[in-house]
Amino acid sequence: MKQRIITAIVAAAVFLPIILYGKSPFILLMYLIASVSLYEALKMRGQRIFTIPGLLSLAILWVFLIPDTYIGIISYIGYSKIELSFFAVLIFLTYTVITKNRFTFDDVAFSLLSILYIGIGYYYFMEIRMEEGVQYVFYALFIIWATDSGAYFIGKAIGKKKLWPHISPNKTVEGFLGGVVCAVIVGVVMTFFSDLDMSIPKLIVVTAILSIFGQMGDLVESALKRHYKVKDSGHLLPGHGGMLDRFDSLLFVLPLLYFLL
Repeated sequence: MKQRIITAIVAAAVFLPIILYGKSPFILLMYLIASVSLYEALKMRGQRIFTIPGLLSLAILWVFLIPDTYIGIISYIGYSKIELSFFAVLIFLTYTVITKNRFTFDDVAFSLLSILYIGIGYYYFMEIRMEEGVQYVFYALFIIWATDSGAYFIGKAIGKKKLWPHISPNKTVEGFLGGVVCAVIVGVVMTFFSDLDMSIPKLIVVTAILSIFGQMGDLVESALKRHYKVKDSGHLLPGHGGMLDRFDSLLFVLPLLYFLL
């Protein structure tokens, strides 16, 4: 626990000022975190990033992440993101033939789904920061932290009924519900300190939905690790594992928050 707290403080000291400042440093930070997350996802399946399919996956991710305000970069070359993605899929499938199925159709599918899984979350992270304002980014972060802390401490104190033991044996139903309640409390408190353009009833509903799906994002990543028999997605963040371990909830919460807004 001590190591987790130290890592969280150091990470917050680095990340939060960049999120507050926004602009190019924030975009570069998102690209960096997304790239590391993709590396971790591919590594779980035994795929390396510094290979032709790995670098192609990274290139597709980078194109996918281009914010709407920078979309002129794509239109300058005369193609849309969708058209470039279709072309990349064709290259992927051609590569299965060139390698005589050493890189298989299943590998193609895993690479493409990993790009979407990671890319959608970080893309909407940037869109929310640039379109809706930094207050919504901090709203998402605080309710995720409240959910995680509430689920952990309430589950540890009174948790008895296992939530999904085959996926995450330590999570309990009581902790799950406690996390939602804590998130709602924090969300309501935030309305007194930030400009969240939502009525209290809507805020409560939105926060509860985001808390539930944030926990689902955590379970999805746990299922992925369990399937590939790894304990953590990486070791970059001592006490927390990898980037995917730390940002798994955000990958679900941020796109959903954008749609709800």
